[in-house]
Amino acid sequence: MEYEKVVLRPLEFLVAFRPGFVSPTLAAQMAATFQRHAPGRLLLNVVTGGESHEQRAYGDFLDKEARYARTGEFLAIVRRLRAGETVTYPGEHLRVEDAHLARVPDPVPPVYFGGSSPAAGEVAARHGDVYLTWGEPPAQVAEKIAWIRSLAERQGRAVRFGIRLHVITRDTADQAWAEAQRLLDGFDADAIKAVQTGPARSESEGQQRMLALHGGSTDGLEISPNLWAGIGLVRGGAGTALVGSHAEVAERIAEYHRLGIDEFIMSGHPHVEEAYWFGEGVLPKLAGAGLWAHPDSGGGTAVTPAAVPFATEVRR
Repeated sequence: MEYEKVVLRPLEFLVAFRPGFVSPTLAAQMAATFQRHAPGRLLLNVVTGGESHEQRAYGDFLDKEARYARTGEFLAIVRRLRAGETVTYPGEHLRVEDAHLARVPDPVPPVYFGGSSPAAGEVAARHGDVYLTWGEPPAQVAEKIAWIRSLAERQGRAVRFGIRLHVITRDTADQAWAEAQRLLDGFDADAIKAVQTGPARSESEGQQRMLALHGGSTDGLEISPNLWAGIGLVRGGAGTALVGSHAEVAERIAEYHRLGIDEFIMSGHPHVEEAYWFGEGVLPKLAGAGLWAHPDSGGGTAVTPAAVPFATEVRR
């Protein structure tokens, strides 16, 4: 009996956590332990928290500006710890004395960070390795990239950029838009109204920018070529999807890449099925354009963090 050869590749995990809920020393220790047992598989998504009422439910009563200041202190401590330093840090919000790691993480996990407020931009520029944005139209994304890049340059740093999008890709554009319409037809008006109540009171500037793309209306949801804001009607956070044929979706990815985006975090509804559509339809288009290579080929890197069903990294 012949058996098909199965090649197993390690997945990387994009782990989200909030600095207000764990000490910087403990977080650095946990990251070092993870990297010891699974070298190179940890990515850290640092989430400051944009909703004061939600933070209070967990016992955190700082306002938004103070939360970002605390995040900056947190990352300053963590970066020194994972560089092997013994750290005494008398911050306004965080304080450690003679903190150190018995084993530093190897490799050091990159920090993914997002936020659209001035306070978020300063933290991202000073401490972030990859700045993440939700899927806004290309012109708005270009403005964000220029903003963060300028702030990082003042710190003598360079930051990579990533984007979070949903995707609906099919063999033809008509099929893809029919699927988007099928999803939209299933959105109950009362459910939309109920869901929009939460984001409407959000302190997050990124969330407010998402809301502005659809305005709570089911009309005019294609806000840029192949960029559909319908998902945001029924969920907070990332609310836009790339919709179109495989060639169109690949071109939109290439367009964002030309702006400076290197990492694309995608999801779909249903997730597994959409991952197959994307993998079998879009990735070959990107490969043909020289923007992506299968990790087994030795010519590129594909990243699949556990936070989402599928993701990819395009090449420069």
